[in-house]
Amino acid sequence: MKKIIVISSGKGGVGKTTTAVNLGAAMNHFGKDVVIVDGNLSTPNIGIHLNSPEVPISLNDVLKKRAELNEAIYQHHSGLKIIPSSLSIKELKKTKLKRLKELKKELNKLSEHIIIDSAAGLGEEAISAIEMADELILVTNPEMPAITDALKTIKLAEQQKIPVTGVIVTRVRQDKIELQPETVKEMLEVPVMGMIPEDITIKKAVNEKNSVIHTHPRSKPARAYKEIAARLFDIEYDSRKERPSFLKRIFKKEK
Repeated sequence: MKKIIVISSGKGGVGKTTTAVNLGAAMNHFGKDVVIVDGNLSTPNIGIHLNSPEVPISLNDVLKKRAELNEAIYQHHSGLKIIPSSLSIKELKKTKLKRLKELKKELNKLSEHIIIDSAAGLGEEAISAIEMADELILVTNPEMPAITDALKTIKLAEQQKIPVTGVIVTRVRQDKIELQPETVKEMLEVPVMGMIPEDITIKKAVNEKNSVIHTHPRSKPARAYKEIAARLFDIEYDSRKERPSFLKRIFKKEK
């Protein structure tokens, strides 16, 4: 079944783009054909994350009807396919957001699974992306301001009658200050799909212009994203089998 999944967040800086990239890579890891679309037109980051900051044809060109949608697809060396947006402020000013919603049928022709990284917040740009969703996945941090903003996004989705699959909680430190999964679930009234730990491997992956799924496949964040993808497709996956060996963990600590 063809499906458009929009990755959204109530506020910026919570790890939304990182989640869009790594969830897409995790789905790809399980053999699913995935295209990640940078629907964050004002501050696009998908291309930066995956080494395509400037491309000949971007989503902006498609929205202005200067190019066809399939001309804006680029394949990362990992095999992941993306449609980046332009970094140019000049291009942003000329882009019509209303045209974004019109692309839904065309997007469904590209792949079985489309992931759209939306703008943060609840402005016109974010809403334009959310309205394209067959289902919505929220990204938040385990702290009260982020949870409060995520709740606003959930209420908007309910008004639009868009199903919310659940929430992915990122930058988890497992300290006594942050909110626990049970509390997050109770506050948002949606399932907690996964907890992504705060980990240096995510920053290293961004620096390498790749997903942590590919740069550090045995890391805790990579295994957490693969667990989420496996549950989405009802695929059997035991992350414990991919844990680094005891000797490797000791060696890593010594370094």
